[in-house]
Amino acid sequence: MGIWILIPIFLPVIAGVLLLLSSAKSDSGHASHGAAAGERAAEDAEGLTRLHRLTAAVLVVSAVLALFAAWSGDNSYTWFELMEGIPIYFQIDDVGRLFVTVFSIAWVLVCFYAFTYMKHEGKEQRFFGFYLIVYGVLVALCFSGNLVTLYLFYELMTLTSMPMVLHSGTRESIMAALKYLFYSMCGAYLGLFAIFFLYRYCDTLTFTAGGTLNLALAEGHTGILLAAVMAALIGFGAKAGMFPLHAWLPTAHPVAPAPASAVLSGIIAKAGVLAIIRVVFYTVGANFIRGTWVQTAWMSLALLTVFMGSMLAFREKVFKKRLAYSTVSQVSYILFGLSVLSPTAMEGALLHVVFHAFIKCALFLTAGIFIFQAGLSNVDQLEGIGKKMPKTLWCFTFASLALIGIPPTSGFISKWYLAQGALEAEVGAYSWAGPAVLLLSALLTAGYLLPIVTNGFFPKKKEQGEAVQKEGASAHGAAAEAPLGMLIPLAILAALAVFLGVFPNPLIRFVSKIAAAVL
Repeated sequence: MGIWILIPIFLPVIAGVLLLLSSAKSDSGHASHGAAAGERAAEDAEGLTRLHRLTAAVLVVSAVLALFAAWSGDNSYTWFELMEGIPIYFQIDDVGRLFVTVFSIAWVLVCFYAFTYMKHEGKEQRFFGFYLIVYGVLVALCFSGNLVTLYLFYELMTLTSMPMVLHSGTRESIMAALKYLFYSMCGAYLGLFAIFFLYRYCDTLTFTAGGTLNLALAEGHTGILLAAVMAALIGFGAKAGMFPLHAWLPTAHPVAPAPASAVLSGIIAKAGVLAIIRVVFYTVGANFIRGTWVQTAWMSLALLTVFMGSMLAFREKVFKKRLAYSTVSQVSYILFGLSVLSPTAMEGALLHVVFHAFIKCALFLTAGIFIFQAGLSNVDQLEGIGKKMPKTLWCFTFASLALIGIPPTSGFISKWYLAQGALEAEVGAYSWAGPAVLLLSALLTAGYLLPIVTNGFFPKKKEQGEAVQKEGASAHGAAAEAPLGMLIPLAILAALAVFLGVFPNPLIRFVSKIAAAVL
């Protein structure tokens, strides 16, 4: 059964590469062979229909196979030996199951949304080619069985997702993509530095609950090992948006197409979280850093990022950039829960991985609808938008309530566990400072999301509500509700944000098993 792990990895990658090759061939063909405008339009429409069907078929089949591989048992497979004693190795465990399930659901929903949205952006074949490739790489990342395999696909994820940032080809998007690449590579190299030392002092780099650090070998080398772990936390934290390597998010998100922003924020940022979980809880072991300066520094950076991200989001006027700063803050909720090193806080962190993925995808898809339907990108322009797009704004409302943590939405559950875990842990002043910062951040989250809802449904002045239609009409026609192809994925994500808070017990039991195994 182990070899079946490779199918959901390579099927979307191969399909994506073929799409890219055929896209290049098609572009060269158009350049050398002219065609009548009407014939070209008909050919393009037919080609896009085939593209959407192919992409949907490959992605859905790959997601089903990934979930089947994840939930059919604890399988493993060695693909090949990179060098003696270091295999490229895949292994299914509970953490991999959790992440690949969340990634697959969100990736498929955003893809169906993108079929409509990318008509606004163009170059669809190239976009969906990379979209398929990145999904295969993410599946490999979730199924990675050792640190070297994880690092290999972590780097591939950066390289294959960067083209989605620079999709528009503008100078701004190219500079944002280069910034994304620079920050991600710098972070990955810090992680590689840590891997060199962990290979020397761990019995194996294969992921094992509780860690594999050989304490006898490590004796006398604690200082350099702690520095290596801190380098890994900062390095892999770059993808998660943790200070000080967080600045790529608010630069990349506004220039990327909305579907790309959604998965960058909701999914790819979680890859950094996954890498940190694998280093701390499955390689080094939580007990090695408990009570050390590394734990103190990690908690401090996480809380600083939570507060800083919320404050910057509160002040930001560009809608997608506001959501990007929100991601900086919210993903560090997860990192703080992990840094406390208590079972309850880790349960809250893993719950927030799931909930935030669906919530943030929904919020970015909402921003995409406002851009696609009305050409509105700033918060100030959304006065009265609820009069023209009530369904879209209602979905945004439910997702916002979940992100704030209003009961009975999902965000309340994860934040409750995070606060309880911090209060139960013996981490000194952080036991109360953590919940206090989380509460302050929740208030700031309400401050930068709820005014969009209230002003959208109840504009301060009638003229402002009418201005939305006029402003949108100047560029995109009269503002109106989005097509069903965009609304249905958004509605499903918003419903998940609420549903998982009303019926959280199966998920809580699952993450409790993970936390108990590693702590």
